[in-house]
Amino acid sequence: MKTPAAVLTTVNASYSDQLDAQALVDCLVDQNAAKQFPGHMSSFFGDVEPELQLEFARLFNISDAELVAAAKAFAKYTGESYPLAA
Repeated sequence: MKTPAAVLTTVNASYSDQLDAQALVDCLVDQNAAKQFPGHMSSFFGDVEPELQLEFARLFNISDAELVAAAKAFAKYTGESYPLAA
């Protein structure tokens, strides 16, 4: 399946620090971890299509509700708006 690679390519495109799939998962389930990589997380929630975000999360046993909660928490932290946080 291409989902993790496609997501990580987008998330890491602009950054010298590269997240692997597990690090991204950690950021999705731990708001403090997410705050350590705000650019990466903004790319995930803002540049990765919502359907691909959901597919990635499901591969790592993150429920849709948990992902939406993560998006809303990160949107509140950054002041940005993201499709899943709406």
